Amino acid sequence: MPVLGCVCLRPGLRVDDSWGPRVLWCVVSRCRSEPEGHVPPTTLPALPGVSLPHRLFYRYQDLAPQLVPLSYTSRPDVKVPYELIGSMPELKDNPFRQRIARVFSDDGDGHMTLDNFLDMFSVMSEMAPRDLKAYYAFKIYDFNDDGYICVWDLGQTVTKLTRGELSAEEVSLVCEKVLDEADGDHDGRLSLEDFQNVILRAPDFLSTFHIRI
Repeated sequence: MPVLGCVCLRPGLRVDDSWGPRVLWCVVSRCRSEPEGHVPPTTLPALPGVSLPHRLFYRYQDLAPQLVPLSYTSRPDVKVPYELIGSMPELKDNPFRQRIARVFSDDGDGHMTLDNFLDMFSVMSEMAPRDLKAYYAFKIYDFNDDGYICVWDLGQTVTKLTRGELSAEEVSLVCEKVLDEADGDHDGRLSLEDFQNVILRAPDFLSTFHIRI
């Protein structure tokens, strides 16, 4: 990696050569909403004889009991609105909650069928394969849905990660360092392959890119 020096942006905030890997690490691991060791009060216990899909169904039904029937034998055409999905304790504090819901919804609007809901928690489970997690993480950070993580996408990501505390100049500098670190073919954007190479250097990705339920 080229030596880029160290830039002082404001008291207590310094962007240096380490920011590329540091920001990338935050990006690939930030979908975990809760602090380490925290279990949301609505988390359903693993009861004997109750499988994870069944627990997830009851969690889905609990979001909108007036909308979601208890029987799905007739495959009802039901979607729980994003407003309810995004307010779940597992998601509400996650800055990427809207992107997560949009990526897993059929129409990209965040409104979820039961299958969408099951897919989301399946991918976000700690047991999901690395390649599957990497694919969906890439889609979540591809804000303009063009198949690449471009400078604009990175800007959106950094802004959400920092809760809007950086200036436009600071965000631009961080994005530049991320691309210097991860853009393998130097085309000014991250492909899925570039992103997967980042994942390979993040050994805790499987355990951190998850939503616990």
